[in-house]
Amino acid sequence: MFEIVRRDGMARLGKFTTTAGRELETPALLPVVNPKIKTVTPRELYDEFGFRALITNSYIIKNTEALNKEAREKGLHEMLDFPGVIMTDSGTFQSHMYGTVPLTNPEIIEFQKAIGTDIGTVLDIFTEPDWSEEKTKEAVDTTLERTKEAAAMKGDMMINGVIQGSVYNNLRTYCASKEAEMDIDVHPIGGVVPLMEQYRYAELVDVVMSSKMGINHNRPVHLFGAGHPMILAFATLMGCDLFDSASYAKFAKDDRMLFIDGTFRLQDMQSHDCQCPACRGISLEELRKMDKDARIKLIARHNLYEIKKELALIRRYILEGRLWDLAEQRCRSHPALLDGLRRLKEYRAFLEKFDPVSREGGLFYTGEETRNRPVFYRYNNRLKTRYIPFTDKAAVFEATEGKPYSRAMQAQFAAARKLGYTPVVLSPLGPVPEELDEMYPNAQSVVPMIPDARTEAEAEEWTAQFVMDHFKESIEGADIPEDAEGELPDIDVIRAKAVARYQFGNEAADALFRGEISLKKSRKTGKIRNVFSDGEHVLSMRAGDGLYTLRMEGARRIVSACPEPRMRVAVMDDAVPFVQKGRNVFAQFVLSADESLVPKDEVIVTDKDGTPLATGQMLLVPSEIMFMKKGIAVKVRSGKEKEEDD
Repeated sequence: MFEIVRRDGMARLGKFTTTAGRELETPALLPVVNPKIKTVTPRELYDEFGFRALITNSYIIKNTEALNKEAREKGLHEMLDFPGVIMTDSGTFQSHMYGTVPLTNPEIIEFQKAIGTDIGTVLDIFTEPDWSEEKTKEAVDTTLERTKEAAAMKGDMMINGVIQGSVYNNLRTYCASKEAEMDIDVHPIGGVVPLMEQYRYAELVDVVMSSKMGINHNRPVHLFGAGHPMILAFATLMGCDLFDSASYAKFAKDDRMLFIDGTFRLQDMQSHDCQCPACRGISLEELRKMDKDARIKLIARHNLYEIKKELALIRRYILEGRLWDLAEQRCRSHPALLDGLRRLKEYRAFLEKFDPVSREGGLFYTGEETRNRPVFYRYNNRLKTRYIPFTDKAAVFEATEGKPYSRAMQAQFAAARKLGYTPVVLSPLGPVPEELDEMYPNAQSVVPMIPDARTEAEAEEWTAQFVMDHFKESIEGADIPEDAEGELPDIDVIRAKAVARYQFGNEAADALFRGEISLKKSRKTGKIRNVFSDGEHVLSMRAGDGLYTLRMEGARRIVSACPEPRMRVAVMDDAVPFVQKGRNVFAQFVLSADESLVPKDEVIVTDKDGTPLATGQMLLVPSEIMFMKKGIAVKVRSGKEKEEDD
């Protein structure tokens, strides 16, 4: 069972529970334990490092007489002295390394069941990056046949359905979508170790994203062989939940130390300033002079602490809604990772479906790649399709240091409005009409004052196109006299409706803003707080992101004006009385959801007949909800009965 607890785009904090009741919080790394060579014991991994899962090789155990006997007699958990989740590999990687393995799929599945593994693995076909598409397709079909066979045999054991397909995106999606229909429990992405070893991270992005396009979202995604701390943030950003690493021990044998910015050989290091528990108080010279076995153990422990530290940081950044910031920083540790980050631009339309409408805190611009984030893809699209200017003339102003721009340039904007111009700011992130300058991401972005050449050129091009598409004529803002005279339109009402159009669409905004409009503003800041239409409270504007929360009267108007399923999540009859009282909507009670909804969107919860029951905020993605068996789909803010009581 997998439950999404928190998210930041495709990155997820989740809770995975095995059939035996063992729990694992994701994202998580599973250290690889060689059953013959325990550089760090499984018990130490659990007690000292806090790893709640590991992966070991059932093929090695099966083919080692003493281990085979002990595992069958004691069970895997007792044999390894590990109380957490144990996943076992099947021998597929050995076939990649050595050609073939003398083993059948049913044999290894039965053996994994017999020794009590929590999550077993199919004997899939490792698809090599240099294979032809025809050969890869044959291997994928064999993997699918074996996966179906394993799912029928698994019993109480959970099973990995490994997604193969080499570097062919269509085959990765095909394999994932076929396995999505099978009774499996985890979606590992396999056959990627050669890509990572060869630093082919742009192709790794293709593999991961095409796999994500076909999966069952009720299962965690495991990126097989990914365990270096410098790639974890980026892989998590792409929606990978589980990782594994043997490198902590393998590298230690070669005197190689893992750090967030790369791998370094002990003989080449000029200093040793690590303060992890393994290294603290040990100088570089002391480390080099240590007994070989002791040094291997110390470096292995250091490597594990580096991985653990990075995973903790990733979790914090997800909670803060800032994982893009961390991933962009990490991708600058190696040019090949930067290639991967730039390749991700090609998947903005897919990423946008998972990207929240807004995030808490500021959006930090870390380089030109920041412009490739799905938030700007959405902003650009909504400006094209939902923005309606209040005049047919634009006055284009250069961005200043102060935000929101309408407060930093209050006098200049007012003068432009008096002369019939709509103020538009040429910002580093593109065009910002005055009436949208207080909402996310415009007011909440932090951008260097000295722009890079690409940012400057694209911002100018984007703004010029925006002005051309929406206005009949334009003028430089600097040419507007500050002492201009004329009637000053009410920018607050203009702003209130413009934000509604951007957030809900033009049809919904027209329904919300019909009749006499009145606004309630904050006494301290002067910003809009509540919107009333014909005396009815329809919207409240949030101070943090300048976007709206929807009131029940607003919901009723949208339901009346906009055809189904616009902005709606329909629930089963059993959930109706609870939702009306303001209880959250759980995924297993959802009948249908508007496919255009994204996380943190305002939603209207209805019964099966379309009657509004409550308003709330979307937490899951519609494509996820239909798969999920647990977890909150909509965080309900005000149920019908609760609002009427208030």
